[in-house]
Amino acid sequence: MAIEIEHKFLLTNDDWRGHVQKSIKYKQGYLNSQPSSSIRIRIADNQGWLNIKSATVGTERLEFEYEIPLSDADEIINTLCCKPLIEKTRHFVPNDHNMWEIDEFEGDNKDLIIAEIELPEIGKTFLKPPWLGAEVTHDLRYYNNNLVANPYKKWNNK
Repeated sequence: MAIEIEHKFLLTNDDWRGHVQKSIKYKQGYLNSQPSSSIRIRIADNQGWLNIKSATVGTERLEFEYEIPLSDADEIINTLCCKPLIEKTRHFVPNDHNMWEIDEFEGDNKDLIIAEIELPEIGKTFLKPPWLGAEVTHDLRYYNNNLVANPYKKWNNK
């Protein structure tokens, strides 16, 4: 069983941009998003992935990920997934021996930028970079599967 331990944050400024190590375009769609789990297909850097996550709100949840053929991923995304799709660029930013993943969304979620950090164990402390803002780990609106149903462009209180 795979467990993901992740924290999500908003950003206060663009100072992180000068520290980007690499960036990857992501395109993903959801086949299923239930109260208990979500099933998504993702294309990242010319690779296809099937991902299953428990829909637990908070820092810890089950996650299973499997590589699938790129052509299958593309067809599933274009024909079977709920719309709108999640399109984003993920920027990798190192800070204090950790790798931050900063998702800059496009399409219906344009102007939304979220920083995430995955930790090896629950309760592990980490240094918060000065460009980090409020933590939104427990706010369902910021989960990708919810951004399909309620895209950022429709939010009144951003």
